[in-house]
Amino acid sequence: MIFEHPLQEAILLRRYKRFLADVRRPDGSEFTLHCPNTGAMTHCQGEGWRVWYTDSHNPKRKYACTWQLVEDADGSLIGINSALANTIVGEALDRNVIKELAGYSSHRREVTYGEQNSRIDFLLAQTDRDEILRECLVEVKSLTLKVQNGLGVFPDAVTTRGQKHLQELTTEVKRGKRAVLLFCVQHTGIERVSVAREIDAEYARLLEAAVGEGVEVLAYGVAIDPAKNALSLAASLPVEL
Repeated sequence: MIFEHPLQEAILLRRYKRFLADVRRPDGSEFTLHCPNTGAMTHCQGEGWRVWYTDSHNPKRKYACTWQLVEDADGSLIGINSALANTIVGEALDRNVIKELAGYSSHRREVTYGEQNSRIDFLLAQTDRDEILRECLVEVKSLTLKVQNGLGVFPDAVTTRGQKHLQELTTEVKRGKRAVLLFCVQHTGIERVSVAREIDAEYARLLEAAVGEGVEVLAYGVAIDPAKNALSLAASLPVEL
């Protein structure tokens, strides 16, 4: 995906109140960005780190600029806008980049399903030669928490919403549908993926139960290129549960 507005550089001073971050431009002037990530952003917000932001040029917005990327102390690039994960994955589905999900003729976004009226990020569909409809539910999670030696984990905080999604996916698999949990890894320093058992033990338990019932777990890294103003889904990453 290409950002609508050019990425601009600044230095992070601090993030606070979840939605705000103070930064310093190269000319020394300071201002406040909107932070689109409501999570803990553990290891993604070091003071003095280089950040990239976009300017909406919208005078009606209180904070016209949005924080998009950050470079950590190791030089890894991180996409902190978790809302972009679905856009990145959607474009990858259009281009058949995700080999495990190739072969479907259509996909719809934000489809209501399940007993708890959840919304699945993508519903893939294909009618075979016998006119039998095949569907695949795909739940996307943005992953940015790197803990050690290239290992990335999810979640970075207790997520009751994520627990609910795992329960719904498990139920759909039991009903005969295909269901996939896809980690969109917006961190160039992450080489493999696992579950953050120490952070959310219940999520870890539900994920293991879901895999045991047949829910598939995939992880794909994201190529981040500030010079080209672009993010794109890249190589598949190993998942270690």
